[in-house]
Amino acid sequence: MKQFSPNAILALKEALTNIYWKKQDLRSFVYHSIENKLLISTIDWDNNKKAESAGILIDRMVARPDLYEKDLFRLFDVVMHFNDFTHLKQWDDPELKIQKAKDSVEALRKHAAGYFRLKEEKDQAEERKAVFSNMQKEKESFSNMISVLKDDFSRLVMEQNAQKRGFAFEKFLNSLFTLFDLEPKESFRIVGEQIDGAFTFDGNDFLLEAKWQEKPVDLGDLYKLGGKIEGRLKLTLSLVISINGFTADYNDSKSPLMKAMLLMDGADLMAVLENRIDLKDLFFRKRRHASETGDIFLRFNQLM
Repeated sequence: MKQFSPNAILALKEALTNIYWKKQDLRSFVYHSIENKLLISTIDWDNNKKAESAGILIDRMVARPDLYEKDLFRLFDVVMHFNDFTHLKQWDDPELKIQKAKDSVEALRKHAAGYFRLKEEKDQAEERKAVFSNMQKEKESFSNMISVLKDDFSRLVMEQNAQKRGFAFEKFLNSLFTLFDLEPKESFRIVGEQIDGAFTFDGNDFLLEAKWQEKPVDLGDLYKLGGKIEGRLKLTLSLVISINGFTADYNDSKSPLMKAMLLMDGADLMAVLENRIDLKDLFFRKRRHASETGDIFLRFNQLM
């Protein structure tokens, strides 16, 4: 195997870290770029930082050229020819993120160009095309599944029986969270308390409360819901979904119980079902906003 310089290896790690903002997008990119896909499953993409996962990936490839020589060359080749950064426009400070990604790819080209022929060969171009084609097919499949869930939700809206709708809504949310790999657990009862569900996001366990009532959920209701996480592990949080929103006093209480929850309304849910935002991205933005401002209800329309 040709030995890449330490600078070239570092440049590849840096470029992989910067070309995608979401860890799962980077994972998908790598998955469709290499042949030895089993390697992907040996890395904890969810809990590691992006740079950490990229570093582990490349270090393992470099350490075992007998297994990963071809895949390492493919990654170098595909990343060196990466030139579409429009997917970064949806995040905060998009110009900064795009420029950082472009700079890191350009740095990789300078450090690794000597190991590749500058003239593009047809098979190499076809391989790179296949990477992005497969990623696009994956996105289309996901969009189809979201569309099915949106239709299911539309049928729920038409349901007149509140109790029947409530049970169906819990199952709907379980299906939605499963689609986004949030390891959901269906409703359960502990010590006389009814919990609508639970899921895991970014290292935190969340208890789920789903409310579909005519009136917005008020502060008193939220305080009662917050009491359900009292006595749980410190990292346990709560997500309250109220289709018809919350009263204006939702953030008035200074109780620690209220600061361990995030709020989501029907408009937020529709934004996810219409594929205008990824559910995990929405949770991430809500949690970061709550951490920075103390406001537990960041609405989707505030992100636009």
